Amino acid sequence: MDNIIIQVMKFFCAGKSKNFASIFCLLIGVSEPIVAQTYRYDLDPEHTTVSFFVDHLGYAKVIGFFHEVSGSYSFNEETGELSEILITVETDSVFTNHRRRDSHLRSEDFLNSRRYPLMTFSEVTAKIISEKTYEITGTLQLLGESKPLTLTAVWNKSGPYPFGDNNYVMGVSAHGSFRRSQFGMDYSVDNDWVGDMVDFMIEFEALRR
Repeated sequence: MDNIIIQVMKFFCAGKSKNFASIFCLLIGVSEPIVAQTYRYDLDPEHTTVSFFVDHLGYAKVIGFFHEVSGSYSFNEETGELSEILITVETDSVFTNHRRRDSHLRSEDFLNSRRYPLMTFSEVTAKIISEKTYEITGTLQLLGESKPLTLTAVWNKSGPYPFGDNNYVMGVSAHGSFRRSQFGMDYSVDNDWVGDMVDFMIEFEALRR
């Protein structure tokens, strides 16, 4: 009989009459169920970096990054569920600390920024492969082509930010690689002057809405 009463109490406490139910549950000592919440996060442009590494003539790798990056995603901190990722890069914001090279990268030989001003990554699936590490499978859209791309991402930290408006912030480090020739970016691939493989890293802090 006692078990039946307890089950009825728990059912009532989970009901829709939240104000009265909360008081009732506190009085009888039954806790309300905690519902895991999914929040939307926006990349903080001041603390987001997309960098890349490409081999040059076999001597060393050219390192560059993009000035203009935006993005958002949904995340449930209780369950670890990650979804609805969209990252957008403005291709004409490329920077390698060399003016002539940057102009060449914006040209039709490489990013063709005038015709294709945006490069995007959108997530299809995200799964946890170890503690705080995710394998994110998605689609990279570049030069009018869409190809599958897999990222490995590490959830570094989440918590109230110690500066400014005390926003709740999540920090992530991610990396991946792809062959630029898959997107029709063939310049100097055959003679190995410029590497085909592009390795990249994404470091960002994201603000919870």
